[in-house]
Amino acid sequence: MKSDDNRNLLLAITLSVIVMVGWNYFFGMPKLEQQRQQQVQGQTATGQPGSAVLQPPGSGAANTAGTPAGPGSTVAAGAKLPRAQALALSPRVRIESPNLSGSIALIGGRIDDLSLVRYRETVEIGSPNIVLFAPQGAQDAYFADFGWLPAAGQNVAVPGPDTRWQANAEILRPGGTVTLTYDNGQGLVFTRVIGMDDKFLFTVTDSVKNTGGNPIALSSYGRISRHGTPTVLGFFILHEGLIGFLDEKLQEMSFADAVKTKSKTFTTNNKGGWLGITEKYWASALIPPHDKPFSAAFGASGAATSPVYETAAINEATTIAPGAELTATMRLFAGAKEVNVIDGYQEALKAQSFDRLVDWGWFYFITKPLFRLMDWVFHLVGNFGVTILIVTVLIKLALFPLANKSYESMARMKHVQPEMLAIRDRYADDKMKQQQAMMELYKKEKINPLAGCLPVLVQIPIFFALYKVLFVTIEMRHAPFFGWIRDLAAPDPTSIFNLFGLLPFNPGAVPVFGPFLMLGVWPIIMGITMWVQMKMNPEPTDPIQKAVFAWMPLLFTFMLASFPAGLVIYWAWNNTLSVLQQYAIMKKLGTKVELWDNLKSTFRRG
Repeated sequence: MKSDDNRNLLLAITLSVIVMVGWNYFFGMPKLEQQRQQQVQGQTATGQPGSAVLQPPGSGAANTAGTPAGPGSTVAAGAKLPRAQALALSPRVRIESPNLSGSIALIGGRIDDLSLVRYRETVEIGSPNIVLFAPQGAQDAYFADFGWLPAAGQNVAVPGPDTRWQANAEILRPGGTVTLTYDNGQGLVFTRVIGMDDKFLFTVTDSVKNTGGNPIALSSYGRISRHGTPTVLGFFILHEGLIGFLDEKLQEMSFADAVKTKSKTFTTNNKGGWLGITEKYWASALIPPHDKPFSAAFGASGAATSPVYETAAINEATTIAPGAELTATMRLFAGAKEVNVIDGYQEALKAQSFDRLVDWGWFYFITKPLFRLMDWVFHLVGNFGVTILIVTVLIKLALFPLANKSYESMARMKHVQPEMLAIRDRYADDKMKQQQAMMELYKKEKINPLAGCLPVLVQIPIFFALYKVLFVTIEMRHAPFFGWIRDLAAPDPTSIFNLFGLLPFNPGAVPVFGPFLMLGVWPIIMGITMWVQMKMNPEPTDPIQKAVFAWMPLLFTFMLASFPAGLVIYWAWNNTLSVLQQYAIMKKLGTKVELWDNLKSTFRRG
């Protein structure tokens, strides 16, 4: 029977490895190749489809993909240009601030050139800055434009994508403004005043003066357009795509769903809402005035290989009498999803749930407070790795009463283990009486057999919340620890299979098996601490259960090797604290600590 059990165990492990490798070969690698092909197609596609979200207010017309429905909907077909050439097609007003650099296009009056000054693509010295916005015609065009829509039935010349605006300044800096003007020659004078703060917020104030003899009806709008599908991670715990707080709830639409849906409108009056496009660390969002209703729309148009994603906010149409002037304000967030900055905008602009631009997930009530705690500790110690160690201790202290009772109950179970074995032998053929006798023993000794599971159950949401914090918050991006860990949000870059860098060999480049060979120092430390923790308790008598527990630390070591280094450091540190805590409690209660005997038996020969 023992040989059969061992054979079944080896078979199960072999099948598990086959499944993991097969999944990576037949699913993981083709998915990566599909994403690469989509990116290439997006970069080589030509032309621009029509707007999927803008139409004259009150027209009741449905948007049709490929049909121009609003300003900026047409462009000459042609190959995508290099970024520098696309920027050179329009005179520009430079943008200079501590956080953003770029320019505003005077042809079209768009904010279409933004780079993040403090963020780079990699941790390497000299790595390029993150580029957020790019002009139309460039690869991965991404920009915000603003303007006016005539009411249904009115033929009014409004500024469009080819309109050349006149500017009163050459540079826009924080606290200042630049004024753009345009006269349509038909009695309407348009003015656009653009200001910015020292973070990531633009304030765009559009006004139109009616110098003609007839009243006109216009509605203002703001729109964010992104050409082509960005490379997304595709993790179920992270939303990347179109997002907004509309109709009093958070609205999310992935890039793939936007292509399928084509357009979705929100017609109810909404106050304090916002909408935009989000990625893991970066986002752009329109924030209309909180005290005025507006309509909104999500959409995608064009070919599936190179769609144009759009979000737009449209204000109600207003009639402008001769000699009168109409003014509308829209704010644009464009930058890094820094939690404190976003929370500040939420409060200052009264934008409902703007903090959900960061994907805190289902455990929002745990995840964000956990980040707040970590952020507070970080500002005391200045290192996010050390912060993780300190916060782990604080969590252990908070859970100490529960863990204490758990370990005490486990210690009592060890005291009565001889009686438990006697009951099993006595009622070996009667499982019902065996269970009844066990329950009476638990009741007599005041033992909760499930107590050992409670700390683990409580730690699951905390572990997941910490994973979310490390995964989605930009504050953890490129945050160093010590030594070789230069980015806590990325996996440990070392590998035992090249002797941690001593051999000129990249295990991750090995076909199929590469992801499983990136087994770094910290995952190995985590596996050792998990193995030691299991050795604190008596080994199971059942051979299958004993083998499973023996292999579990090794399996977890490989599983967590691809997780963020910060999370692996937390797990290893948490295991170490748990061993110390359990050891202290067992010594206090006079219970034998099995650790040393189990370690000796593991390494004993013969």
